[in-house]
Amino acid sequence: MATPPVFLSELRRRMQADLDNNILPFWAQRAFKPDGNLVGVITHDLREFDDVPRHVVLCARILWTFAAAARRDPRPEWLAVGRKALALLDGPFRDTRHGGFFWSLTRDLRPHSPRKQVYAEAFTIYGLTEWYQATGDAAALARAQEIFELIERHAREPRFGGYIEALDADWGPLADMRLSDKDLNSPKSNNTLLHILEAYTALLRVWPDARVRAALRDLLTIILDRVVTTEPYPHCALFFDLEWRSLLPKFSYGHDIEASWLFWEAAVAVGDAALLARTKTVALALADGVLAHGLDADGAVLYDGDASGPLSTDKHWWPQAEAIVGFLNAYQLGGNEAHLAAAVRAWDFTEKHVVDAQHGEWFAILDRDGKVYPDYPAYADSQKIGPWKCPYHNARACLEVIRRVPNAG
Repeated sequence: MATPPVFLSELRRRMQADLDNNILPFWAQRAFKPDGNLVGVITHDLREFDDVPRHVVLCARILWTFAAAARRDPRPEWLAVGRKALALLDGPFRDTRHGGFFWSLTRDLRPHSPRKQVYAEAFTIYGLTEWYQATGDAAALARAQEIFELIERHAREPRFGGYIEALDADWGPLADMRLSDKDLNSPKSNNTLLHILEAYTALLRVWPDARVRAALRDLLTIILDRVVTTEPYPHCALFFDLEWRSLLPKFSYGHDIEASWLFWEAAVAVGDAALLARTKTVALALADGVLAHGLDADGAVLYDGDASGPLSTDKHWWPQAEAIVGFLNAYQLGGNEAHLAAAVRAWDFTEKHVVDAQHGEWFAILDRDGKVYPDYPAYADSQKIGPWKCPYHNARACLEVIRRVPNAG
């Protein structure tokens, strides 16, 4: 086995090449129409389906991705893509009456679903904050601050803590709060809380306001208290009622390894020594849980499971990206070479099976044998660009490896 520095240097080189030569050019060329509108769906073989809603999550994630890319390498073409995303986000997607952003638009950019999905509102903070860091655009930071205030005012759950999943267009109660058809209609979820945590971490880095720090500390603490559980091994429960009773005995291996490093980033931003120590223990435990229970023999992350073991053995694109960062983060925290090996194996699997060498970008879903799922619309989630198929997970994984691993020259 090569020494860890060689492992890391090679990992950095290969992932930087995929970012610069595959992921970013694909999205720069295909994400927007000539008139500036988002595309609808792009299939694996590059066919376009236009008569579908445009979703704010995708727009915010594109904004984040190209802002983050421009921070590393301020190419005019990366900034140009970011400006297109920003124009849509702060234009048709913005609810000028009630504040916040519409969940989705029709293809002619009228409100399709005006609900306030708090998960999506958090992603707008994430994208706008990154754009501010890339460009110094004070209006973008002001908009992110505005969304923080709206989330705190309307979505923070005052009795038991945490945040409500979704609200109506006017920030009032909503009967069906599901993020997607796959999710439970529960008032709180690990997924939404995790991405509020991510957004507030980013916001605190550029706006060291005492309220943001307190909100982030409170959220991380309640996640560690209520969402992370130790039985049958450390993992994050997924859906909850208002009083934090778990509603589904499933595990999401991808969310667990993603949470492991996002928890740590949040604790670092808060800067509290006791919280850092506690979070380090949890981050390593979550990584160990996925290492022991959520990986296939080929190093890929399986989709989900329960106490009996894996349930869905499909291999989605985004858990592979998060595994690379999560296991690398665990290695950097604890020095366990098994974590480093897991990060490298996750990339090996991804590079061999998930990266599409013919048409570009990454395939969305593979079966356990590494075979790509049939294309959209036969499988609704099998696509290159769509509401949930974005450049954020894979581009961020590449950027995190570049950030964390020194250039060997």
